[in-house]
This record gives sequence, structure tokens and C-alpha cells, in this order.
Amino acid sequence: MIRRDLLDKYDKAVPRYTSYPPANFFNEDFTERDFKTHLVSSNREKPENISLYIHIPFCPMLCFYCGCNTTITRNDKVIESYMEALKKEIKKVATFLDNTREVSQIHWGGGTPNALGIDLIKPVMDLIYERFRIREKAEIAMECSPAYLSYDYLDALFDMGFNRISLGIQDLRTEVLKAVNRAEPALPVEVIMEYIRKNSVAGVNLDFIYGLPMQTVESFKETIGRASALHPDRLVTFSYAHVPWFRKAQKKLESYGLPDAGSKLKMFEAGFDVMTSKGYTPIGLDHYAKPGDELSKALANKQLHRNFQGYCTRETTGQVYAFGTSAISQMHSAYAQNTKEVAEYTDSIMKNRFAINKGYNLKLDQIVIREVVNEIMCNQRLSWELLAERLVIDDGVARKMTRNNEAELREFESDGLIRLHEDGLEVINDGRFFIRNIAASFDPMLKDEHINYSRSV
Repeated sequence: MIRRDLLDKYDKAVPRYTSYPPANFFNEDFTERDFKTHLVSSNREKPENISLYIHIPFCPMLCFYCGCNTTITRNDKVIESYMEALKKEIKKVATFLDNTREVSQIHWGGGTPNALGIDLIKPVMDLIYERFRIREKAEIAMECSPAYLSYDYLDALFDMGFNRISLGIQDLRTEVLKAVNRAEPALPVEVIMEYIRKNSVAGVNLDFIYGLPMQTVESFKETIGRASALHPDRLVTFSYAHVPWFRKAQKKLESYGLPDAGSKLKMFEAGFDVMTSKGYTPIGLDHYAKPGDELSKALANKQLHRNFQGYCTRETTGQVYAFGTSAISQMHSAYAQNTKEVAEYTDSIMKNRFAINKGYNLKLDQIVIREVVNEIMCNQRLSWELLAERLVIDDGVARKMTRNNEAELREFESDGLIRLHEDGLEVINDGRFFIRNIAASFDPMLKDEHINYSRSV
């Protein structure tokens, strides 16, 4: 499906661009004072909406493939202390924010948020409702492991206003889950989805990983076929990144053998073929949404956006205020990341300090480049006129702030990946598979050879 000559040509190390500048550039010169300054200034910046992210680092057991910031514990005291600190951090941040601003997005991630008891989740949600103005149609989502879901638990989430459940399935086959040390679903996935749809208006996302032990191209194709038959609102196929020098537990997977790069590419293509043949809209590289889903509509209207929590619409997105260990706040002109250590985080917050570990103050040209990268990565186009209008800047000035490598762009056009025009470009044909390369051609910070990135394809 994807031309192999283009794969050979463009499979280079470039940023994933989940933020701009990438998180590699965050530094410890960013202080608690900087964070407070940007919290205040964010009230005068766009977008006006507020997006809240709650990070729960705890998991009952370690999945060997995991690359997230997690803490394996069942220690109730540690967890309860953390949740108290989380509530205190929320209260503290809220005092800096304009209380007329609306919350359009609440996202619980981890870790395994739903491994916590409802008695720990509800007080946090009650506090959010108390301290913030929640938009009527705000998206309220939680990442859930099906191993820790029950009917009563789902009912409690619905009662708290959760309207999107993201199920981390990873694979539907028992032998794969056993090999990666992931607990099997407490209820069949089909039953969970039927119950959610019968008892709520919540949307359902299904997440899968390809490149794990025991997976083959045919088995993964069958898995995605079974998943598509459940008609999820959205489905994601993540590529497994094997970095045992960074995550030691991943070394254990090597005893089973891992699919090679060629097999992984065929798994990706199989997932793409299945989902598009079922009528799903490809969103970015690895997300799929039903044609009537708000993400599909936003892509069609060129109003798709994304933050560290994933894809969203421009209407839903807000400046992100993040709570908990490793959580990254994404404000208009700064990023701020909390410490990754649970004890350090809890201690700092309970001593009435923020737990900022590092961050980044953005300059005007970086804000412009961020907008360019987002437009290409999300909406597969770039209009200098619309971008300049959104940022209230002259489009000629905006062009000069980016790398805007004309030679590279002409080469992309020659390879049939983009169509250039006077006002910018459109991504066409196989260009979607090389979207990171296209975005990178506008990135003047990419020349820093001391930063390591993953391969683009």
C-alpha cells in the first residue's frame, strides 16, 4: 500500500510533534515563579477554554510493553496521600484562573485510573465541579483497563458525568496478553460496550498495540476486524516502541521474539485497510473515527486540533492545566511539567508548593511554528492567510519565522505527497503517512543533532 521507495527515502528520525517545541527541549530553568506568571497570563490568551488533565500513575501490575510514567503499587496509604495532594494542587491552580472561563475537556489518564476506587475518584470530580465552570457539552473522559471494570463502576462514572470511555484493549488474544503481563478483561469487551451504549450516551474508544510478541500480520488483521465489528466511535492502533535500555521490563519480551520492522509495517497497513474498508475516517497516522464523529467532522472542516491528551476539535480544545506526577500543562506561551516521582510530588504539594520539575517559555516565532505544525499534522494543509488571521500577525512575517524549506517542499510535491499553492500546501495521496517529515521541513530547531527522535514511519 505505502510505496516502498518512499519509505526508504523518508524513514528518518524526526519529532512526533505532540508539542512544539518537543518535550526534549523542556529545561529545569523553568521555575515555579514562571509557572505562576503563565497561569495568570493564560487568562488573557487563547484559547479561552480550559482543558483539565488528571494523571493517575498507579497500576496494580506492570505491563511489560509500558513506556508510561507508572508506579506499581497497591499501597492504600501512598495512593490516598497522592489523591489528597492532587486535590490540593487543583485548588491551588484554580486560584490563579479566571472563574468565568469554561472547562470544555476533562481527561483522566495514567497509569490505570480505573484501578482506583470510586471513593477516590468522586471527591476529585466533586472538587472540579465546585471550583470550575463546566461547559454543558464538555468532554469528560477516562482511560480504562477492562480488567478493572464492572457494571457498578461504569454506572458510577456515568453518574459523575463521564461521557467518553477509552478502553485499553491492546490485543484481543489471551496468549498476547499473557506474554506482555497484562490482566485480561473482567468482562468480555463486547459486553462492556453493549452495557455502555445501553446505559449512557458515552462514546467508546478502543486502543490497540501492534508489534507485540505472539502477534502476526494475520492475527492483528483479525483482531482489528473483530474490533471494527463492535462499531467503536474511535479506534487507535499504536506502534509498540521497544526501548529496553529506557524501560528495563521490556527486555522480558525478547524471550518470546518480537515482530520485525517489515511485519510491523504490514500490521499497520492491515489495520488501515480494515478500518477504512469499514468506512472509518483516518485521523492523523493511527487514529480512526466514525464518519459522524466530531473528529471526522472537524477534519472535514479543517478544525481538527490536538494536545498531549490526543486529538480534539478546536471547539473542544483549551489551554491544558495538568495535575499529578509527570503531568504537562500546555498554556499558550509555556509548557510546565511536574516531577515524575510520587513521593516528591506529594511532598511538594502538601508543603504548599507546586511540583514543577521543568518547562519551557515559548517565543513568538515558536508559537507560530507550533501553529504551522499543528495545521499540517491535524488538518493536512497549511494556509498562511488563515494562520496569520488566527494569530493576528502578518502572513509574510509568519512565513519568515519558520524554516520553510522550499527545496524539501518541492521534493515532497515531486513525490506526489503534497500540492503547493500560493497560500500554503495540501497533503495528498500517500502524504498522510509522511506527515511528520512534511511538518519537520518547517522546523528550525530540528538541526539540533544532540536530540534523539523516533523514526518517522
